[in-house]
Amino acid sequence: MIYFPRFLQASLSCFTLIAACAVLPAKERARDSALETLRNYCYDCHKGDEAEGGIVVDFFEQNQPLDRRVETVEKMLLVLREQQMPPADYDELKATERVALLEWIDGELEKFDCGEVSRPGRVTIRKLNRVEYDNTIRDLTGLDLKLAKDFPSDDVGDGFDNIGDVLTLPPILMEKYIAAATEVANQVIASEKATERLFPTKADDPNDLAQVVTAARENAERLAFQAYRRPLSSHDKNRIFELMRATYSKGFTPDEIRKTLITAVLSSPQFIYRVESDDNRKFEDGVRKLDDFELASRLSYFLWSTMPDEELFEVAKSGKLRTTEGLEEQVDRMLTDPKSEALVKNFAGQWLQLRDLENLSPDPNSFPDFNERIRSAMRRETEELFSHLLKKNRSVLELLNANYSFLNEDLAGFYGVEGVQGNDFRKVALGGSRSGILMHASVLLITSNPTRTSPVKRGKWVLDNLLGEPPPPPPPDVPELDESGETLGTLRQQLEQHRANPNCAVCHTKMDALGFGLENFDAIGKWRDQDGRNSIDPSGILPGGRKFQGPVELVNLLAEDKKAAFCRCMSRKMLTYALGRGLGVYDRCTINGVLVRLESDNYSFQTLIKSIVTSDPFRLQELAD
Repeated sequence: MIYFPRFLQASLSCFTLIAACAVLPAKERARDSALETLRNYCYDCHKGDEAEGGIVVDFFEQNQPLDRRVETVEKMLLVLREQQMPPADYDELKATERVALLEWIDGELEKFDCGEVSRPGRVTIRKLNRVEYDNTIRDLTGLDLKLAKDFPSDDVGDGFDNIGDVLTLPPILMEKYIAAATEVANQVIASEKATERLFPTKADDPNDLAQVVTAARENAERLAFQAYRRPLSSHDKNRIFELMRATYSKGFTPDEIRKTLITAVLSSPQFIYRVESDDNRKFEDGVRKLDDFELASRLSYFLWSTMPDEELFEVAKSGKLRTTEGLEEQVDRMLTDPKSEALVKNFAGQWLQLRDLENLSPDPNSFPDFNERIRSAMRRETEELFSHLLKKNRSVLELLNANYSFLNEDLAGFYGVEGVQGNDFRKVALGGSRSGILMHASVLLITSNPTRTSPVKRGKWVLDNLLGEPPPPPPPDVPELDESGETLGTLRQQLEQHRANPNCAVCHTKMDALGFGLENFDAIGKWRDQDGRNSIDPSGILPGGRKFQGPVELVNLLAEDKKAAFCRCMSRKMLTYALGRGLGVYDRCTINGVLVRLESDNYSFQTLIKSIVTSDPFRLQELAD
C-alpha cells in the first residue's frame, strides 16, 4: 500500500471531489440548480398542505413522472415567464436563475408521456372570422360581396384571429350580421345565376300547390344544409317550413319569401358559428369522435378558410371522412385547389406576421427606394415560396435555407438580381446571396425600426416565430437600449455594453447573435456592407459555440442545429391554427407524434398537414367541464 502524508490525503480528497463535480452530468447539475432555486424562492409559500392557492411545487424533489401534475407545471411556467412570481415583496429572482429554471421545467414537460391520460382538448364554439365569413358567402352564393369589411376587427389570441376563446359577438356585430344577410338576400335575388344556384329545384306543374310546396321545401332545406354545414334536424326543418308558411300567408311574393329565408338562415347562429355537438350521450369517458360533417368543416376552414364544397359534403355523407385514408385523400385533393391559397395568406400571413407589412412606414428620407409596389412584392415573395413548398410537397426546412426565391422585375431590381423582367413572379436561383425567409425583405422590414435595423427585434422574431423559444420580458429595473446609434459607439458596441449586465446577457446573448447575423440587410431588406461610416460585422457565436461568418452561414446553422426546434414551433403554430384554440400540455404528445412522422418523411410539408388532421385533437372532442 502506498502511504500519503495527511495533508496530501486531504488534498487528494478535495481533488477527487472537484473531479467528480466536473464530470457530473449536465442534466443532473441543471436539476440540482433548479431545485435549489425552488427551495430558495418557492417553498416558503408553496409546500405542504398549507400551500398558497393549493399550488404545491415540492413534488419535483421526488424525481417521479409528472402524471397529473402537468397542469400545475404549466401554471408555474406561465407565472415565471410573466414574472408574476416571486411576488414583489419577496426576494428578487435573478434573470439567470429564472431562465435556467424555465428551461429545466420545460425540459421536464418534454419528457412527459401522456399515456392513459392523453386528452384531445376542447374547441370553444366560435364564430366565423371576417375572412371566413366573406369566403363562406362567396362559396354559398357564388357572389364575392366582401361584406365583412364593415365588421369590427377580429380579436387575436395565440397569434391567430380564428381562436374561439377571443372571437366575441358584441351587439354591434349582430346588427352588422343582420344587415349583411339582408344585403346578400337582395343581391342573390337580383342575380339570376345566384338565384338558380340556391334554388335549383323547380315544380313540374306551377299550378299544383303541393308540387310548389315540395319544391320550395327542398330548396329551403338544401340552402340551410349548406349554410349550417350539417344535416338538418327535424326541429330545423319545422322552423324553416313555419317561416315560409308564415310569409306565404301574409301574401309575400316568391322572391320576397326567398329573401326572408336567406336573411333568416344567414342570421342564424348555426351559420355564424361553427357548431359542434354537446350531446352528453355521444361522449364515452368524456371524449367523443367528431362526426363526418364536423370533420368536413374543420378540414375546410383549416385548408380553405371557407365552407366544405360539394365533394367534401358527399364524402361526409358516405361516412368515409372519419377514416385516416378518407381524410388524407381529401387533403391531397384540397391542396391542389386554388382555395388552398387561403392557408398561405391566413396561416403564413399571421404566423410570419406578413399582415403587418401594410402598416409599416419606413422613413422616406432614409429609404427613398421603398414604395407601394415594393411593399406588395415583398409580401408576395414570401407567400409564393410558402405556396411552392406546400403545393410541391417540399421540405419545410426550405423555409429556412431555400437557395431560390420568387421575384418579379421590381423585387429583383431591388435585390440587385439581374435577368428578371415583367410583373409576373417566377422562381429565381439566388446564387448564394440570400437564403430562406430570414433574408426576405418582408421579414427584414417587419423586424426593423422606421429609420434603421434592430438586431434585437430580428433576434427576438427568430426566437418567437421560428424556434418557439421566446425570451422572458426584460427585468423591470433595466432601462431600454437606445438603438439610435448616436451614443455609446456602434450598435454592436452598444449591445455589448448592454450585455455587461448579467440580467440582460442571459437573453441578449442569443438574440443579439441572431440579429447581427442579418445586419448586412438594411431596414427595408437591401444588401449593404456599411452602416454609415462603420463596416458591418455579421459574424457571431450561437449558444453551444457554433460560429458563423454571415447570414447564409447563420441560416444553414439554424436549418442544421435547430431543425427540431423549428419543426416543433411550426407544428405548434399550425395545430393552433387548425384547431382554433391555444395548445395545452396534453397537446405536447400530439406534437411529438407529428415530429416523428415528419422526420421519417424528410420533413415534407404535406406530411405535416396530414399528421395534424389525423391527430386526436383534430378528430376528437372533449366534454365541457
